[in-house]
Amino acid sequence: MSSADEASERPGDGPPEQLALIRETVRKSAKPRARPRTWRGAALAGERPVARVVVNKGVLHLDQYFDYAVPEELDEEAQPGVRVRVRFGAGSHQVREGRREGGRLIDGFIVERRADSDYSGPLAALAAVVSPEPVLSPGLLGLARAVADRYAGSLADVLQLAVPPRSARAESRPSPAPLPPPAPPEPRTWTRYEQGPAFLNALAGGGVPRAVWTALPGPHWAGELAGAVAATLASGRGALVVVPDGRAVARVDAALTELIGAGHHAVLTAEAGPEKRYGQWLSVRRGSVRAAVGTRAAMFAPVRDLGLVAIWDDGDSSHSEQHAPLPHAREVLLLRAAHEHCGFLLGGVSCTVEAAQLVETGWARPLAADREQVRRAAPLVRTVGDGDLARDEAARAARLPTLAWGAVRTGLRTGPVLVQVPRRGYVPRLACERCRAPARCGHCSGPLEAPRQQDLGCGWCGRDAAGWHCTECGGSRLRARIVGARRTAEELGRAFPTVPVRTSGRDHVLDSVPGRPALVVSTPGAEPVAEGGYAAALLLDGWAMLGRPDLRAGEEALRRWTGAASLVRGQAEGGTVVVVAEPTLRPVQALVRWDPVGHARRELAERAELGFPPVSRMASVTGRAESVAEFLAAVSLPDDAEVLGPVPLPPPPPGRPRRPGDPPQVPRGGGGQGEPWERVLLRVPPGSGAALAAALKSAQAARLARGGDAVRIRVDPPDIG
Repeated sequence: MSSADEASERPGDGPPEQLALIRETVRKSAKPRARPRTWRGAALAGERPVARVVVNKGVLHLDQYFDYAVPEELDEEAQPGVRVRVRFGAGSHQVREGRREGGRLIDGFIVERRADSDYSGPLAALAAVVSPEPVLSPGLLGLARAVADRYAGSLADVLQLAVPPRSARAESRPSPAPLPPPAPPEPRTWTRYEQGPAFLNALAGGGVPRAVWTALPGPHWAGELAGAVAATLASGRGALVVVPDGRAVARVDAALTELIGAGHHAVLTAEAGPEKRYGQWLSVRRGSVRAAVGTRAAMFAPVRDLGLVAIWDDGDSSHSEQHAPLPHAREVLLLRAAHEHCGFLLGGVSCTVEAAQLVETGWARPLAADREQVRRAAPLVRTVGDGDLARDEAARAARLPTLAWGAVRTGLRTGPVLVQVPRRGYVPRLACERCRAPARCGHCSGPLEAPRQQDLGCGWCGRDAAGWHCTECGGSRLRARIVGARRTAEELGRAFPTVPVRTSGRDHVLDSVPGRPALVVSTPGAEPVAEGGYAAALLLDGWAMLGRPDLRAGEEALRRWTGAASLVRGQAEGGTVVVVAEPTLRPVQALVRWDPVGHARRELAERAELGFPPVSRMASVTGRAESVAEFLAAVSLPDDAEVLGPVPLPPPPPGRPRRPGDPPQVPRGGGGQGEPWERVLLRVPPGSGAALAAALKSAQAARLARGGDAVRIRVDPPDIG
């Protein structure tokens, strides 16, 4: 373009008619929109110009609502429950034209629209409405607040668990219309339980029964859960089922689809991916489906008109959330049952002490089969103790006793055989062959292990230990204290060369195996389901689970054993289980009698005498020694609180996942011993749990407000030693 042409294009140099037209167009244009960064100069909403917001700041001293001004342009979209973006952290000096400005953009939820604010100073304006979808209902907000108060946490942290991340594509798709309620289901296998049909009838009739269900061993539990859900849906209400893992979700999902057809329920698991999971969650929130099945994150699913909450295998550690404030799915569902006045079902083939307490206090009723039904459904359980092993040549030579070899041979004639091993790997723990002293690292005294056949190293510092000698007797030969799953599979493969051997563990978990003869070696919790059931099962190294220094060692061992044994055919079909553990121990006797409820009642009685949970409420405080001491000096505990400790907290070995509340790990390679941490246990009697949680939360908030380092607080710790 030439300079002459350029000059001719300038508006000011044009003819008067063109200039007048431009000015008239500017006068008639709309008023320029205020910048969304501050909405400076924008008019506020005519009605309820204040939005009360919970911001995504999980620190305890900011666990409160904050008021923001609602610009007129956001009035229609800024409704309670929607996601918003707000400016947070601006000082009182950053005020222009009566509006607070500055700060960092963060996410939040509107919980209320108000006509005025309790705050007397200038308000910042909402920066934006992320989505007009009201994802935070008043019921979900109330539940989140109750969970935060119970676990001494912040509301923002609970909402992070309760409301999944947004997916715009999933949100833009409409949810299907809800299907009509199904017909009440037939009792089917619920007839095996004396009160089973009555429980279903109560749900179908709109009742709110509460039961602790001790399920019979076998494959029917998923169908029975589906029956309870179908009965609730038949009453026009919703249902929620929480199970430990994706494999259990798939079984309940298949059972529900078979019973009432597709379209009545949603599946909520992390494996589905963010978009699909959010779409399923929205279908629940919008009322398109009235039932939800999922893992622990589903405990907050916003099911409409909730009629039943159910949890399966509440003793599984997967039900304990690993993010702050570390709630347990069982306790959250108990809160929902109380707040929303709905039915409650806690089921499992075993029975936790917490479940026994619900029955003992009368809050729930037992739902179990009579002894004749138990004898028909349970396999025959036989034991091998230390005395048997000492007299057994086969056990000394190959670690498996003669009774176990016989059970394997007999079982392989008719189907697969399950072998449960407490550890994965090859030889996880070693000892001196001569004096049986544990093999320790010469550098850091950590345990020596052989995760693979030829590698020998320290489980703490990772150093090679090829030239190890025993410090007690000078011996140089090692023996396995605990043999891992791969070593067991190798031994069984040599003993039965014509039989396929399959392994299932943390690195590779099998969902199911065919009903053909095979050896299936699995770690606890990873046992696949066999078509038609296993012909036999071996439960090896029982002392490894019973010998853990934890209050729940016996309960957890029995839960693992019954979980594996329930996959075996019933005694009438020739199913046999051999457990290698001392027969006189209480968990072993409970397994032989198939009486997990009796074991849980005995444990509950002993804990009541000692004042241990769940009879009492307990919290742990961990951190650096000086931090724990300062925290204890500042906290105002209830008068009936008891302080246990402090005690040193050993650091976790390197190379293993660090759980919340664990001290720093020992550096790999021996570079230091890690920062020393201590733990204190705080115990209060029943009725003082809320006061304890409030005191801990208040002290932690005050400490953070002063700039001190936080201590780790966990209410109802699962492991208390």
